[in-house]
Amino acid sequence: LDRWDVSVPLDETLSALAFAVQSGRVRHVGVSNLSAWQTALVHAKFSSFNTGVSLVGSQSEYSLLNRKAEVELVPALEQLSMGLIACAGLGRGVLTGKYRAGVPADSRAAQPDWEAYVSAYLGPDQAHVVQASARAADAFGVPVGHVALAWLWQRRQVASVVVGARTVAQLTEAFGASTLELPQPISQALDDVSQEA
Repeated sequence: LDRWDVSVPLDETLSALAFAVQSGRVRHVGVSNLSAWQTALVHAKFSSFNTGVSLVGSQSEYSLLNRKAEVELVPALEQLSMGLIACAGLGRGVLTGKYRAGVPADSRAAQPDWEAYVSAYLGPDQAHVVQASARAADAFGVPVGHVALAWLWQRRQVASVVVGARTVAQLTEAFGASTLELPQPISQALDDVSQEA
């Protein structure tokens, strides 16, 4: 369920999801872009359909540059035994380090349709987070994005991370982060610096 739609009755939407599960078309049901209270309401209502499947996950933007999900959504997911699917886990590409020296001509930030989406993460506060990630990456001898993804994967409620790879090379690089485990002091330092962003 991609978003809250006030023009369609919620029970109608959930009934369609229940039918998809009961008919074998869907194995798992999740939501995206919903607030904590909306997620809790959908979880409760969907459970009443007795499909044998509960709401399993909620997708929300979550990264070292955007930790808003921690305020209400993550605690709600924990109470509901749901996982967080972190999208934009590389901070809209900023946590790859590619914007440290400016905006590359072939980047999303250089495209008029995407510029505003990325530029929100190109301020001085965010630069401190990227710099801290880059220092950790240098210490481990890995790309900067690996540190950002490893930090996410070590978060308790994160079940999966969505990266917006545009090329096979970008996707391959993101997969390489799966073997990096950040020591607690490094993870804590990234927590501290990203709280200020």
